Amino acid sequence: MSKKFRSLIPFLFASLLIMAVPSTMALAQSTAQDNNLRAEIANKALNKSQLKNVHAEVQNGNVTLTGTVDLAAGKRQAEERVRHVKGVAAIDNQIQVAGPEISDAELQQKVVKAVQYDRLGYGTTAFNAIGVSVHNGVVTLGGTAYGPVDADSAVSTALNIKGVKDVIDNIQVNPVSPMDDRIRIAEYRSIYGFASLNKYAIDPAKPIRISVQNGHVTLYGQVDSEADKNAAGIRANTVPGVFSVKNELNVKGQHPEK
Repeated sequence: MSKKFRSLIPFLFASLLIMAVPSTMALAQSTAQDNNLRAEIANKALNKSQLKNVHAEVQNGNVTLTGTVDLAAGKRQAEERVRHVKGVAAIDNQIQVAGPEISDAELQQKVVKAVQYDRLGYGTTAFNAIGVSVHNGVVTLGGTAYGPVDADSAVSTALNIKGVKDVIDNIQVNPVSPMDDRIRIAEYRSIYGFASLNKYAIDPAKPIRISVQNGHVTLYGQVDSEADKNAAGIRANTVPGVFSVKNELNVKGQHPEK
């Protein structure tokens, strides 16, 4: 080793030390920030009785949620509450729903019934045509809803049913349209005002569903006979201003209700 090179060693070592100090300080600062963020999440966002078994790990502002909750609503709530904590960069939600194990067929019946009776008394039940399917405890909601409130309410209803592991929201919200609102009211009066069809208004959770988008009408639900299905289609077509009517009504005993 040359004398000149040996003389440079102290300077090289000092340079490496200077470079390492900021890196060490940055790492310590990042760790401190993660620890503070973890504490804030635990003490504020997750400080709920229904979230007592949920835990958060933080690395560089990225949060991983683990643990268990009783309802899928708890899993969704934990993520939403953590998302509002300042400094959270991203969330990996690995929370498990530890509710009772229910078969998909039984769970579908429960969700269908709950969604059917949702929003009763608000005057929009007959204008929601929300479908339900279940696979491995995960509920998928589809079809159409009168407005965003109806769609959100259906999702919330499903999330709070024991046995539901998660909910996928594929509901299409009908566009805001005064013309469509006029058609809905006219269709309701035309169909339910007909003598052989007003019996379907007895149970408000299972009416003939009237879905309207930009003047196009689709009828959903289940009726007792082919004659009732045909009558509903004919009555729907008598409403002025309707561009088309699609009759998707099922006849009891012929097709399973969706």
